[in-house]
Amino acid sequence: MGLNIPADLGAWQRWQRSRHRLRMLRDVVRRPSPPQLQLLVRGEDPVVLFALEATTPTAIASIAEPMAHLGDTPMAVLAPADVSAALPGEWRQADAPQAPRSMRAVIATGHFLAAGALAYQWACEADARFFVVQHGLLAPQAPPLPSGAHVLAFTDRDFDFWRSGRTDVTGEAIGSQLLWNAAHQPPRALRELSETKRATVSDTPIFLGQLHGAELPRRVTGRTAELFCRQEGALYRPHPAETDLLSRRQHAKWQRNGIRFAEPGPLLQSGHSVVSIFSTGVLEAAAAGIPSWVTCVNPPAWVHEFWERYELAAWGGTPTRAPVQPDVEPSERIAQIVLATVRGES
Repeated sequence: MGLNIPADLGAWQRWQRSRHRLRMLRDVVRRPSPPQLQLLVRGEDPVVLFALEATTPTAIASIAEPMAHLGDTPMAVLAPADVSAALPGEWRQADAPQAPRSMRAVIATGHFLAAGALAYQWACEADARFFVVQHGLLAPQAPPLPSGAHVLAFTDRDFDFWRSGRTDVTGEAIGSQLLWNAAHQPPRALRELSETKRATVSDTPIFLGQLHGAELPRRVTGRTAELFCRQEGALYRPHPAETDLLSRRQHAKWQRNGIRFAEPGPLLQSGHSVVSIFSTGVLEAAAAGIPSWVTCVNPPAWVHEFWERYELAAWGGTPTRAPVQPDVEPSERIAQIVLATVRGES
């Protein structure tokens, strides 16, 4: 199994818009302005460009954390806003987002959003190496890879799944910085638990919501969440992107009908076990030693394949095993690969 749309970005974008018809109609009426990208620079004549689409934990782990291992290498960051507060070192804002003439390597999570798309254009024009860093678990609905990209994937299986038989992309497995952080920097709440208590953490699991996702219809994500929370007394934790009108109405209805919501805050410090359909948070919790499972009402075939590829355990059995970690921290490995490219060693 691989991507539903393995190479045609335009086709993927049309599919993505079709999954959010209300947003599409609103955009037709309002004609939203294109995002105003900003270019941040550290040092003179940047040789490395990072495209950072957001300051979410997954984006910071996959794109921003490698910067700390690049020493005084001159670099630049292309982003939709001033993200300097989330970056290591001192940064200055360029007068206009223009391609650094000196860049030799570009790092992004893809070319399907504004910063990544422009960064890919610049990389092609400058003949710079374009690296795509995997930042989350891969479903068949994920966007296709840009031609000529070198993929830094969690595992070999992920790379094979993502390229979907294509021969115009290369890649290697480096692990996940997000999962590395969870495994090597356990939160204080977990450190204070004895090994016996850690096996159960809490009798009340947290269900990670995914109403926002285009991968499954709401009748599946909503029904699964509602049934699980009712049957198991679980707390519902909305995804940060569940801010649209339909999601807010669903939240209000569930709360009126007695479903409790989890308190906001870091997931790994909640003291609860974790359940979801296909959230990256399930594997992140497992890496931290927190019991975690997956569940779904009448899951389609791709969900079963997803669970098998990431070795996610179904609710009711033994919890998901902690993923095996690489010998080298992923962010450090990314920096090593990038520096080798900048120096002409690869």
